[in-house]
Amino acid sequence: MVSIVVLVGVFVLIAVRQIGRVKFQIWQAMLLGALAVLVSGQISPSAALHAINVDVMLFLFGMFIVGEAMHESGYLAQLSYRLFRRARSLDHLILAILFGMGILSAFLMNDTLAIIGTPVVLLLARKTSVPSKLLLLSLAFAVTIGSVMSPIGNPQNLLIAINGNLTSPFVTFFKHLLIPTLINLFLAYLLLRLFYKKHFRGELSDKLPEPIKDQRLAMLSKVSLILLVVLIIAKVVTVLLGLKIDFRLTYIALASAFPIVLLSPKRLGIIRRIDWYTLIFFAAMFVLMESVWDSGVIQSVLNSTHLTLTSTGVILGISVLLSQLISNVPFVALYLPLLIQLGVSMKGIMALVAGSTIAGNFSILGAASNVIIIQNAEKNSGDTLTFMDFIKVGIPLTVINIGVYWLFLDVIFKVQRYSAG
Repeated sequence: MVSIVVLVGVFVLIAVRQIGRVKFQIWQAMLLGALAVLVSGQISPSAALHAINVDVMLFLFGMFIVGEAMHESGYLAQLSYRLFRRARSLDHLILAILFGMGILSAFLMNDTLAIIGTPVVLLLARKTSVPSKLLLLSLAFAVTIGSVMSPIGNPQNLLIAINGNLTSPFVTFFKHLLIPTLINLFLAYLLLRLFYKKHFRGELSDKLPEPIKDQRLAMLSKVSLILLVVLIIAKVVTVLLGLKIDFRLTYIALASAFPIVLLSPKRLGIIRRIDWYTLIFFAAMFVLMESVWDSGVIQSVLNSTHLTLTSTGVILGISVLLSQLISNVPFVALYLPLLIQLGVSMKGIMALVAGSTIAGNFSILGAASNVIIIQNAEKNSGDTLTFMDFIKVGIPLTVINIGVYWLFLDVIFKVQRYSAG
């Protein structure tokens, strides 16, 4: 029970971000939570170390190096100008961010786009005088929603694609989730327009291109980005061909960072300036969430409800709610084997994909990409999204998103049954 109390305390601290005159950042709140369960004996030091997912930590480390090099060299600013220069109004810009970043996240992974995209939208905010909160929310919703439709869009989807008995993951994901995902991206635009309607007037100010600051580092950044795309394509091919190759996303991130670490004379400065606070957040989060799960409280609550755990609505609801408490990747790792053991249908598997991912729109802690975006924004410019900034748009958006996926899954599988019959 102590772990649950600590978790609630962390949620409150992240929501208020200040006690008296002391201000807290997200990583500090989570670190305090992890230290609390360690000091109180809710988790042993060895179990805490074992709980930290090394693959996730190394993936983020590698991608942070690539992102920092792209940002420092000026290559990222130039790239953002090329991508968004045709946006003449805020409507065009928000749609471009939602659909551009959203679709890219389906293939380059949402955490990757969160790392690379944050300085891009902050630059756009500065160039166009659009509130940074609006663009940061657009990015957060884009990479969350867009990543639903692909087995490599996020870590939990990959976990489901590998262990969910799917014979053709890409075909299965696109067949059931592509159309509702595109609809949900557009609905996110409508909701953002509703909440920030006073800003959707007139044309945007001119977006002049930024000069490259360091030609050599920009070239290495470009090589790293190309290497990242090529390796992800190779990863997709191995999945499509069903090859049993241990080709982890961790290896892709570290290999992509290798040209910068090996060849740039600024390597030490880049490594020193990456977002170490976000890495601390994730290490602390793994420890706290493991302690919460080990307490058995969540399992007891689930058992006492007597829910039909394989029904579409229950899967969607549990996925959204529990992903806030123990994060979506650990949640899927625990829930998927249970569903398979209970004989879950393909409809249920797709509901797990949609629910565990779209949980990221509910609150800041619903997805790792949200934390990456907020921590990066605070580190680079001092801009941020508060807990209330996020949930006032995120909760209604999540409800709408879940409704769309639920409706489409019902319709698609009814049509399939009718065609088969």
